[in-house]
Amino acid sequence: MRPDSVPRDLPENAARPVLYRASEGDDRACLDALLASGAVRETHDRIDDQLAELVGCLRPGEILTERQHDASVAALLGGLERRHFGSWVWYPWSGRLVHVLPEQEFRRVRTDRNRDKITDAEQRRLLERRIGVIGLSVGNSAALTCAMEGVGGSFRLADFDALGLSNLNRLRAGVHDLGVPKTVLCARQMYEIDPYLDIELWSEGISEETIEDFFGDTEHPLDLLIEECDTPWVKLAAREHARERRVPVLMDANDRGLLDVERFDDEPDRPFFHGRGGDLTAQALRELGPAGAMEYLLKICDESRLSPAMTDALARIGSTLSSWPQLASGVMLGGALVTDTARRILLGGPVASGRYYVDLEELVGIAPALVDAGASA
Repeated sequence: MRPDSVPRDLPENAARPVLYRASEGDDRACLDALLASGAVRETHDRIDDQLAELVGCLRPGEILTERQHDASVAALLGGLERRHFGSWVWYPWSGRLVHVLPEQEFRRVRTDRNRDKITDAEQRRLLERRIGVIGLSVGNSAALTCAMEGVGGSFRLADFDALGLSNLNRLRAGVHDLGVPKTVLCARQMYEIDPYLDIELWSEGISEETIEDFFGDTEHPLDLLIEECDTPWVKLAAREHARERRVPVLMDANDRGLLDVERFDDEPDRPFFHGRGGDLTAQALRELGPAGAMEYLLKICDESRLSPAMTDALARIGSTLSSWPQLASGVMLGGALVTDTARRILLGGPVASGRYYVDLEELVGIAPALVDAGASA
């Protein structure tokens, strides 16, 4: 964002930072005005450390003298004073002003430890992609992990809900975030990892009126959809639009480490939910009552393969349980599964449609008999 003046009267739920390109005179004037306004609560300038890291990234394995290092830094600065190099990023929700490297150099250093599990060329390709995320409880972990790994440079986030206290068992947030829209919370967290991201928010969720815009036009289409919402109509309608536009869809079910992959980009005639939903359309599903919608949800989630804990919970939701049980460990695992799979799909890897289980109860759990046998040996 190029500021024309010091931002004032910011909305309570501001979600986008303000970037000041300190090498440009107009931005410097705006930055000076911001500093004089009293709005900045904390200034964080570690540009020297970032420049040193950048030199190390560009010249790995070389042992530089102090003079050589200083010459390398001077070459990077190109005659600019340090305070005029790169960007100053103001986060209005925290009042922090942070000095960072220019975009290309910032991302080179921030993703340096990805090398060469992700090559430079692959990283650039990934950062050119746009990812949609619907549902920001489980989807929050997926979006943040994608941002950390550099999988996607543009995002569309959709959720109608605000953060509640009961969400703090699985969302990385604090009590000071209670009441913040989940879209805003997620965008803030992502921008604090990478201020150069491009994030669009759908804070009213997805509806018949907005779903087409969410998928975008031919110039700004989604490259991949992560669907993590609880509303059956949205789940099915999103897949109808994804299949029409040949957008792959990923879903973590947050039970038994289930990752669902639908490669509509490769299989434009593929049935939704691998055929488990039958021929029902989103419009027809919307006309079903709550009982019918729940029956459909259980069918597409394959009720027979749910974990014992989830199966037990189904009969008690609304009586002794308020909602679906979810754990932070399962949500974090889902974020990892979705991000790893999204990366491989976006890079053209051989990822087949299907359902994949990374069930930690099975993979890590050890039967008592085996424990006893190992102890006696």
